[in-house]
Formats: sequence, C-alpha cells, structure tokens
Amino acid sequence: MVDLTFNDPTLLKQALTHRSYTAEHPEEPLPDNERLEFLGDAVLNFVSAQMLYRRFPEMTEGDLTRMRAALVKAESLAALAAELKLGGALRISKGEDRKGGRNRATMLCDAFEAVVGALYLDQGIEAAAAFVLPRLDRLLETVMADALDKDARSILQDWCQSTFNLTPEYRMVEMSGPEHAPLFTYEVLIADQVVGLGVGKSKQAAAQDAARVAWIAAREGHITL
Repeated sequence: MVDLTFNDPTLLKQALTHRSYTAEHPEEPLPDNERLEFLGDAVLNFVSAQMLYRRFPEMTEGDLTRMRAALVKAESLAALAAELKLGGALRISKGEDRKGGRNRATMLCDAFEAVVGALYLDQGIEAAAAFVLPRLDRLLETVMADALDKDARSILQDWCQSTFNLTPEYRMVEMSGPEHAPLFTYEVLIADQVVGLGVGKSKQAAAQDAARVAWIAAREGHITL
C-alpha cells in the first residue's frame, strides 16, 4: 500500500477495518470503517465540487453535478483504491477473503472513502485535499473523454449558450467515398465562425466529431467571438 503518514495510526487502521472483521473478532477494540466512510464521502464531494467549480467557470450547475457524480462513483473510487493497493491492506473476515472481497469494487470504494475520512480527521481538509486532488485530476481526463464520446454536441451547446448565448450550427461540407460507404465532412459554426471540422461515416457521426473538435478548442481557450 502507498505510504500514508498519520499522527494517529489507529485512524488508518480503523479505515481499513471492514465490518466482517469486527463481527469475526468481537474482541476488536476498534469499530469498523463505516462512519469514516460516511465522512470521507462528504469530503470527496466537497473537494471534487470545489475543483470542478474552479476549473470550469462556464459550466452549468447540472453539468457540474453530472461531472462530480462521474468522478466519485464507486467504480472510479475503486480504481483509485486499487492503485493504492488498499485491497491487500484491508482487515476483513476469512469468509469475505475467500469470496474475493479484497477485489470487490464496493469494498474498495468504501475503503478509499474511509481513508479520506480518516485523513481529514487526522490532519484536516487541506491534507485530505492534497491527497485526493491529484488522483481526481487524473480521473477527470478519462471522465471528460467518456463524456465527449457520448454526446459532444450537447456539451458544446451547453457551453456555447452559457458563454455566448448562442446555439452552434452544423453544416455539411462534402460527401466523399463510394456510394455504399460514404464519408461525410461537417463543420460547426458559432456566429458564422467555423470552430470545428469533423468526419464520419454518417451525418450524425461527422457532426459529433466536429463538436468534439470544437469543444477541445473551447476548453483550451481558442474560441473567441
């Protein structure tokens, strides 16, 4: 597991203690990690919301909420826990261990949240944020790429309307290739300014590709009217 320095090491030990372990070891003085998990969930929501709010000043409340949900969903946090090798450090019952609990996404997610909660109690919000932010930052690239692949046109339209109070327009530039397998080229315009060019095997795919190119340019600050 990645080294984490705690002023009170018992907090980290508790964060890694699953309820199955305490049930199997009634003599265990430490409680399980569920209360720390609750606290860590709140810390993660706050830190990720603050990061997104500062990073994307043009993004709507609804988009910020969706982005945050994607960042702190169980699968995302389980992946971060796996990077930290938390599974191997978990204190779980023998039965849970035999059933593969150390690799279960929900258990890894809960452990990551509990560690964040423990770090917050031990060293405060700044230390918790310093631990979380670089990891969320890496996740953000994947989340944004997934969002772009799913619906770049909606993302571009939301940004365009909130930034310029305008709606993007799409126009076919050409259709090439054989009749049975045509290739479409589309451009997207904002206030008659071409801001993206895309290619696809259908009109919809080409327009989506154009929107993806335009949104990347918008994120990098290259679209000004």
